[in-house]
Amino acid sequence: MGYDTDARQGCSVRSIVSMVNISDFAHLRVLLLVSLALLAGCMHPHQHRLLAETIAPARPAQVAAVHRIYVATSRASTEEPGVVFSGERAHEPSYALVDVSVPAIHETGKLELAPSPQVADPARYFAALRAGLYKSETGFRNALARNIAAHDGRLLVFVHGYNTSFDAAVYRMTQIVHDSGYRGLPLLFTWPSAGRAIDYIYDNNSATVARDALEHTLRLVARSGAQRIDIVAHSMGSWVTMEALRQLAITGDRNLGGKLADVVLASPDIDVDVFKAQMRRYGDPDRSFFILNSRGDKALDLSGFIAGNRPRLGGAINAEELAEFGVIVIDVTQVSSPDFLGHTKFAENPLLIRLLGEGLAETGAQPLADQAITRRLANLARGIGQTVGSAAELVVTTPFEVLDIAVGN
Repeated sequence: MGYDTDARQGCSVRSIVSMVNISDFAHLRVLLLVSLALLAGCMHPHQHRLLAETIAPARPAQVAAVHRIYVATSRASTEEPGVVFSGERAHEPSYALVDVSVPAIHETGKLELAPSPQVADPARYFAALRAGLYKSETGFRNALARNIAAHDGRLLVFVHGYNTSFDAAVYRMTQIVHDSGYRGLPLLFTWPSAGRAIDYIYDNNSATVARDALEHTLRLVARSGAQRIDIVAHSMGSWVTMEALRQLAITGDRNLGGKLADVVLASPDIDVDVFKAQMRRYGDPDRSFFILNSRGDKALDLSGFIAGNRPRLGGAINAEELAEFGVIVIDVTQVSSPDFLGHTKFAENPLLIRLLGEGLAETGAQPLADQAITRRLANLARGIGQTVGSAAELVVTTPFEVLDIAVGN
């Protein structure tokens, strides 16, 4: 789950109150979590317009960078001014690109968004400067092929989570790419989330519908010349990702011809038993497969309640049991985050994503040995220590051992 705001949801928790029968403290706790999520939307109203009516002038020194984000989506297009893609479902994938500027005043881990979507101010906020739609899949594939070759064959696929509008997904990926210093080509796979906190069930169904489109996108990327494909998925996007990987395994192409590299599931909103079933079908990963979990993730607490009080993969889990499936579990509970729900630490400490997703520039498709994993995690700890600014500890459970790594000051 991931709580982005929506000005259209009315800044009221009354409708949620009517949905919850407060018969015990557990129900009361869930009501409080939902109320906090909706109040967050009231404090930061944000419409879902990506392209502003006007763009304020900015000097080159006021813009840190302009990133081109390639987009594959199962969202339906819309005629609503500046929105581009809605939260409705499309029958066939669409393809686009968006050029997004990052202000020079940007602080690592933050996402500076304009208070009004009508006016873009590149000197102070992230700003979408241009969006282009591809008329055909062939045109998109040709563009990918040219640009993947210019990025040494590396490509990162980011899959967002629940309650994420198209504009929010574009801006979040831009922030991750910029802050992480990722050297490959960025591709956003965005599925039709309604972008409203009250539409969890709709989003869950939309994520399920999108698994075929993500599988198709991964195959498309592999055919476009990518030599190394990393995947970072957040929250409910982890469900879409695992279903697509499971489908690839069923067809006998689980590693995309050896091109699939690291997979990172950040705060995954998946039932633990469902994940185990998915991994039994997928098999032991050939490359590093990371799960970032955190106790006290309030968004996943709510998700687990909605799902019948079932534990979520990104919450309190038995890490050693999961490691038997060949995955690496990193408990980031003690890593600080400005997100009061504790659900977006992966983006607010983006160096973590760079060190995981890029695999510290490792190449090849062989399983990592115990010593290699330990070396990577030691480097990861040093990197996180530069960003968290306070003492913390990572508990890392690998298929080989459990490591306690101190980070911060």
